[in-house]
Amino acid sequence: MGIDLPLIWAVIIIFGIMMYVVMDGFDLGIGILFPFVKGEQDRDVMMNTVAPVWDGNETWLVLGGAALFGAFPLAYAVVLSALYLPLMLMLVGLIFRGVAFEFRFKATAEKRHLWDKAFIGGSLAATFFQGVALGAFIEGFKVVDRSYAGGAFDWLTPFSLFCGLGLIVAYALLGCTWLIMKTEGKLQLQMHDLARPLALVLLAVTGIVSIWTPLAHPEIASRWFTLPNLFWFLPVPILVLVTLYGLLKAVARNAHYTPFLLTLALIFLGYSGLGISLWPNIIPPSVSIWDAAAPPQSQGFMLVGALFIIPFILGYTFWSYYVFRGKVTHEDGYH
Repeated sequence: MGIDLPLIWAVIIIFGIMMYVVMDGFDLGIGILFPFVKGEQDRDVMMNTVAPVWDGNETWLVLGGAALFGAFPLAYAVVLSALYLPLMLMLVGLIFRGVAFEFRFKATAEKRHLWDKAFIGGSLAATFFQGVALGAFIEGFKVVDRSYAGGAFDWLTPFSLFCGLGLIVAYALLGCTWLIMKTEGKLQLQMHDLARPLALVLLAVTGIVSIWTPLAHPEIASRWFTLPNLFWFLPVPILVLVTLYGLLKAVARNAHYTPFLLTLALIFLGYSGLGISLWPNIIPPSVSIWDAAAPPQSQGFMLVGALFIIPFILGYTFWSYYVFRGKVTHEDGYH
């Protein structure tokens, strides 16, 4: 029995994107929450919670993009052609966010507000256009003769725009619970107060998307509501409600670590629902991972390098978070 290289590469890409969403999600969420926090010292603490790790988080985005290019060149060509504008705007947002992150600490008191605004705007833009790209991906792409046959603005739909707003809420909750875990005092209490409304808004957004998706896409509705797929999908909404209830209870009792872990679980459940809806299509609605795969020789050659480098990325990630574990206070500086 041969090795299913497309399946292995699909798992690597799914894992890489999930790691990016989790790690850069709370990072972007901190920028989204900046307007709710007015004190300069509290804003310094917010940024210091991710200062040692924020740039390393984006390694997973690079890994996912490079893997898609090498292992599934057809998917890379179609998806990037269809989503060129939102992905470029997402990268512009990430650039603004990164530059603002570095220069804010070096700016004078009179100029710091400019970098605060750049940090907020970059975080919002990057998150929004990630969500727009996700919504457009769910809606699918027109492919004729293995080439993208749609227009430059086919991604611009009410569904994709709503997904962009929904991802802002999700990242804001992720950033909020991260700050609950990493801070103390007045800032932590403020995040506790924000977590409950954010969780309820996320529940509403998830419900709307869950209704909108099958109504607008009959092929996804048939996946959800036909056997045996129904048995795979049914636990997802039940677990979402149970997890959200646990999150609200944890926030109510002023827990420190549980809200963040449960928010991660919510993100994972949403990711699982997406996978159940689209698998095994890497170019929705009909091009599978096997149809879009590179030659086996190319995938096998790349796999050797990936299996060598991924453990180093995981080790670096684990070590950086381990070294900078614990609470961040006003006395902690940025280096």
